[in-house]
Amino acid sequence: MITAMTAMPVCSQQASADSSSAIVSPKSAGGTDASIEPRKPSVSEDTDENSVTVDPATLLPDLPPLPHRNATLVGGTVEHLDRIRDRIVLRVFGGGKETVLFDPRTEVFRGGKLVTAADLHQGERIYIDTILDGSTVFARSMRLSGARAGGESQGVVVKCRSDRGEMTLRDAISPQLIQIKINSGTHVMQGNRAAEVGSLVPGSLVSVRFSSDGSGRNTANEISILALPGTTYTFIGEVVHIDLRSGLLVLNSSTDHKTYEVYLASSAVPDDNLHPGATVTAVTDFDGSRYLVRNLTISRH
Repeated sequence: MITAMTAMPVCSQQASADSSSAIVSPKSAGGTDASIEPRKPSVSEDTDENSVTVDPATLLPDLPPLPHRNATLVGGTVEHLDRIRDRIVLRVFGGGKETVLFDPRTEVFRGGKLVTAADLHQGERIYIDTILDGSTVFARSMRLSGARAGGESQGVVVKCRSDRGEMTLRDAISPQLIQIKINSGTHVMQGNRAAEVGSLVPGSLVSVRFSSDGSGRNTANEISILALPGTTYTFIGEVVHIDLRSGLLVLNSSTDHKTYEVYLASSAVPDDNLHPGATVTAVTDFDGSRYLVRNLTISRH
């Protein structure tokens, strides 16, 4: 720490018969009272090249580099953000909570662009590369969603109270139920046409675009009804993935070029022509959670 020292004048003591304990202004010698004004520094003194200017940031020691340890990826929702202690409480996807510390060494990305910790908001989803420093979980980097103060979710409607303007959604990647507000500005769509809020029955598969106020309260801007329970849907497209153990087929629809997951019945007999790259037509029933294949036709070229 650098402390500026001001040189104090040293006055020699001289014996004088006229000396007095009182300090008198030199101008008072003529018998006229004069006020003593503080000395004002000149401009030349302020800009003297010999003066020393210290940046407070240079007085702080540099942070040590992060230890070279394998990082563990943790995803979840920011439940609490403490900017004083530089820590967040994360509600982890899959259940449980985790307290994670961060500091200026933590890199924060939003949509692939480097931002700062000031972009963190309570209630939004993040993925964190964490390392263990002793017993402390530390964030090496954080990845935020591309859209700020909002997002998009897909899941199944658990309940919808249009009279209260509330909808509860079971998201596809989170075990926690999501509460979403519905107001007069919320647009409900089914395909290419507008639908009523009353169409959002329990078991409906929906995609929701919402905005957030930063405190965990989400308001739906647009709700798209993807499937209603008990309804038959036909998909035509290319198989991009097969898991016969679970009966899962992932199809790339030739209609809207989106990816859909459909499930074969456990009694279905595998066909040698069913493989990634094959074009199929799948007639399915939506049971409120997934598409169950009623009939599958493989196109033969």
